[in-house]
Amino acid sequence: MDVKGYKFVRWRVWLTRLAAVLSLGLILLLFHWRPRLAILARCCSCSLASAEILTLKDSYGRQHVVEVLQEVAEEGSLELVGEPEDNEWRDTVTLYKEEKTVLRYYVFEGQRYMWLDRKGAFCLVSVLSEDWTCLDLHGYQNGLSLQEQKSRRRTYGANIIDVPVKSYVKLLFEEVLNPFYVFQVFSIILWMIDEYYIYAVCIFVISMLSICISLYEIHKQSVTLHNMAQVITTVTIRRDSGLEESVSSVNLVPGDCLVIPPEGMLMPCDAVLLTGECLVNESMLTGESIPVLKTPLPHTEKAYSSESERRHTLFCGTTLIQARGGGPRGSSTIAVVVNTGFFTAKGRLVSSILHPRPMNFRFYRDSAKFLLVLGFVALVGSIYSFVILFRNNETVKSLIIRGLDIVTIVVPPALPAAMTTATIYAQHRLKSHGVFCISPPCINVCAKVSVFCFDKTGTLTEEGLDVWGVMEGGPAGFSELVSGPSLLPPGGHLLSGLACCHTVTLLNGQPLGDPLDLRMVESTSWTLQEPEDDGEVLNAEFGGHRVLAVMRPPAQQLQAEETATSEALAIVQRFPFSSALQRMSVVTVTQGGRSALAFIKGSPEKVASLCRAESVPSQFSSYLNSFSKEGLRVLALAFKPLDRDTDLTTIQRKEVEKDMEFLGLLMMKNLVKPESAQAINILNLASLRTIMVTGDNILTAVNVAKSCGMVGSDERVIFVNTTPYTAHDTPTLMFNLEEDAVSNQNSAVVSLGLYQEDSRYHLAISGDSFASLCNYFPEYLPKVLLRTTVFARMTPDQKTQLVKELQKLNYCVGMCGDGANDCGALKAADVGVSLSEAEASVASPFTSKTNNISCVPLLIREARCSLVTSFSLFAYMAMYSLIQFCSVLILYTVKMVLFDEQFLFIDIVLVTFVALVMGRGGPSAVLHPVRPPASLLSLPVMGSIFIHLSLVLLGQLAAILIARSEDWYVPQNLTNTEPSIENTTVFYSSGFQYIFIAVVVTKGYPHKKPLYHNVLYLCLLLVLTAIMIWLVVYPGYFTAEFFTLYNITNIEFKMLLLGLAALNFIICFFAEVLIEMGVLNCLHLLRGTRPSKKQYKCLNKLLSNSPSWPPLNELLPCMSYGPLSQLAVVYPPLDTQPPKLMQ
Repeated sequence: MDVKGYKFVRWRVWLTRLAAVLSLGLILLLFHWRPRLAILARCCSCSLASAEILTLKDSYGRQHVVEVLQEVAEEGSLELVGEPEDNEWRDTVTLYKEEKTVLRYYVFEGQRYMWLDRKGAFCLVSVLSEDWTCLDLHGYQNGLSLQEQKSRRRTYGANIIDVPVKSYVKLLFEEVLNPFYVFQVFSIILWMIDEYYIYAVCIFVISMLSICISLYEIHKQSVTLHNMAQVITTVTIRRDSGLEESVSSVNLVPGDCLVIPPEGMLMPCDAVLLTGECLVNESMLTGESIPVLKTPLPHTEKAYSSESERRHTLFCGTTLIQARGGGPRGSSTIAVVVNTGFFTAKGRLVSSILHPRPMNFRFYRDSAKFLLVLGFVALVGSIYSFVILFRNNETVKSLIIRGLDIVTIVVPPALPAAMTTATIYAQHRLKSHGVFCISPPCINVCAKVSVFCFDKTGTLTEEGLDVWGVMEGGPAGFSELVSGPSLLPPGGHLLSGLACCHTVTLLNGQPLGDPLDLRMVESTSWTLQEPEDDGEVLNAEFGGHRVLAVMRPPAQQLQAEETATSEALAIVQRFPFSSALQRMSVVTVTQGGRSALAFIKGSPEKVASLCRAESVPSQFSSYLNSFSKEGLRVLALAFKPLDRDTDLTTIQRKEVEKDMEFLGLLMMKNLVKPESAQAINILNLASLRTIMVTGDNILTAVNVAKSCGMVGSDERVIFVNTTPYTAHDTPTLMFNLEEDAVSNQNSAVVSLGLYQEDSRYHLAISGDSFASLCNYFPEYLPKVLLRTTVFARMTPDQKTQLVKELQKLNYCVGMCGDGANDCGALKAADVGVSLSEAEASVASPFTSKTNNISCVPLLIREARCSLVTSFSLFAYMAMYSLIQFCSVLILYTVKMVLFDEQFLFIDIVLVTFVALVMGRGGPSAVLHPVRPPASLLSLPVMGSIFIHLSLVLLGQLAAILIARSEDWYVPQNLTNTEPSIENTTVFYSSGFQYIFIAVVVTKGYPHKKPLYHNVLYLCLLLVLTAIMIWLVVYPGYFTAEFFTLYNITNIEFKMLLLGLAALNFIICFFAEVLIEMGVLNCLHLLRGTRPSKKQYKCLNKLLSNSPSWPPLNELLPCMSYGPLSQLAVVYPPLDTQPPKLMQ
């Protein structure tokens, strides 16, 4: 963030107060809207070291103002036990020493930033513990002293995620000071002065109702978020004296030693597990409903990170279902607090809800710009009215009031509220289909999605897997394929590895864990047993080792062959699965502790790389490719014996996972969900690009992509392969055709004409190649991204990076996953859809209870319907203001005005009800290939408004001119309180215009159902038309008196007015039809053809004209070295230089 310091200047402060009094508080209102102006007026710039006020500019360019707070530190409270240099710590948190030590900090979005004198800047207080290593955390196992905890609490603050719930009075004050309501107050005062009492009172009542509803909703949401965010409970911590003490979770600080009860708890902070194991439900954070087993943090010198050590970290807000002690004699489960308050994972998520990133959507940007256009129109109208009224010898008061009244007419204050009705209706329709949205503005954004990324397992394919076969392997090769582990020889290591290498645990006697692990263990027929009470019985059975779980073979195996490996095995150490490492491992011992074995399970490529080369069968690659091409999920297993004298509880993962002996392959069938192919086909027909992002094998991923329709049966797949940089070799890049395609045709023939219209291809790339591509071949990255459909073996961080790289190409990116490993990508995407049973997941703006991707086409259809309806509402509200603007100026010209009751009828009866029900209806049943436009300032939209404005103006002028040309017309010299022919004629003609313009701007095909499907809307239009016909033909005495209508007795003139309204409607309707057909697009020919502003469109056009890309089977050397951050992403020359791409 860009931070600047200021301090108050006394004479400026007093001068500002005087200006506030003289301006009757208007300058304070301006300061409320623009706090930075208040700082510039009251303060002068200074160094950060002496600043009292700071201005912050965040990464989105938004300005914020915060106050620097100070606290006096107690004597000796800045010393931390365990820090190597006390003076270094004191220098870190102390700004200056006069007589007392002062801590200076500010709070921004819930997080505390402390002044660090050594760095000369304000830094997050979390920086004080960012250098902790895993060994450092184990050093806190004995707990903190009371004095240490107090000093840290003063530095880090209270452990609370405080979402303030403002009182109704404060909310009312803030709501009334909103520019929208300030404009309403200004308008009401103006109308009261102009003696529009009834209209002013009605608008006041409506505004108060709107404020009350808004306050209730805001307060309700604040209370809900407050209750969800705040976790205050009583916890047990360990002091350095060895005693355990119960304290409030508010007092927890980083470094506290937390004692977790066996029955579990709701985590009030982020903590790292040091001893024991915990079964955790993380659905609140990730949307993943499957409990996760957390294991102790290893004793390494590696720097601790909550992301890289997720399987050892207990996150705030998650529920610990159960805990098992891991110390000697079944001692308690111990964890050390690493983050508190808004620095926790939950705190960061709550902060993202309270302070969402700005919606950089063109529709919302253009709507704000269009208000400026209306403001300019209001200025022109005010000048015109001033001139006309001045020539009519109006008083100065009347000149001012009439001029300002034009502003209240042209700039509709209800425009922002009216435009939200479309998203509200869409949100309710989505909710009825099981799709929940926590950010309604994202609905319109979803209408512009151009590429959608999908996770594979659990999203495109079924969550559960079935064991398809097992094949033992060794130096002599692979043995015969068997259909299940239970058919393996009972004494084999492969069977033992399949039974033990997992993180399945028991809850109330029922096994819980990853579906893959559950199915694997079930197929072995072995039984899982966990320690009871202090676990001493099982510990004694297995040689005194601390037992986490025991796997016992079925009785028939024991009877079949009495061997050492056919007996029960105890799991004494687990290294859980890591997406980054692509593997997991366990350490086991036999009964009596006679021998110890380590087993590893993971991706075949990774496991094989950790095995001794001579133990891996020579046919490994061919079998792996064969099984993967069939769409099977392939896992490899390996083992090695461990020295009995090794301390198995502290053995490091890197020591276990090396020099392994290859055991064999496990194949599991992961069926594609039947809804996946249907949904992908719908997206393909709608010309929406689809991408698969998975952690699975690349050949398996390609097979699934073909099964679900991402890759057509007649389309080729090209693999992108890279070699990393080494001390001896430079990185290389190569494009290889799929083996089947090469076997059928010569590669040179295949590559010829790859970009011809009748030939399509897809690229597939692995995570390692993607990383090398980003680091060493950034010049090729955009072109590869443009054509890649399958991203395999991708880590969670790489998924997030992929989304961001696609956004750099100006794609509007959607991401659909089932939570867990997809959280980062779901948040980074423009539209994130989480498949979860929860009604709302903070992992993404959209959550679907339907556990398949059929929700994605539904969401896009609803979003397009919402965006199109928002356009219609915008056009209608703009035309409503402009029609009334024309009416008022015409009447000013003839020395007349619209009456109070007429304004009320138009605004409330004709316009408000129409705007409220226009958003009803629903989306089209078919997803159209053409996306709806998002720009309000485009030629069709602005041209449509200008043409309709001209036509309605001509309609009103024609009505007055016809009335004045009638034989029975007699010029009148009336006051503004008496009925007149001109007023009545304009009221009649404009009344019909408000109705038929709603029909004209209401869009249907191809993104929305036709108008007649919105029955309520259609009935309302018919009723309003009937009312207007009644008012024209025979209003009656009381109605005419109420609306101050002139008694027109000529029935032919009344019929003429109805005919003129019908003609006006027909002309406007056909004009809109011609505009939709693209008549105005011919004006684009005058300016010539312009390149698209979307980078991916420019690049696509460039590549389509380049038959030499991609070069098949050619080694492309790296042009330069270094990470992507040091290289500019440029397009290499193909046949021609690409055009300059506009951001």
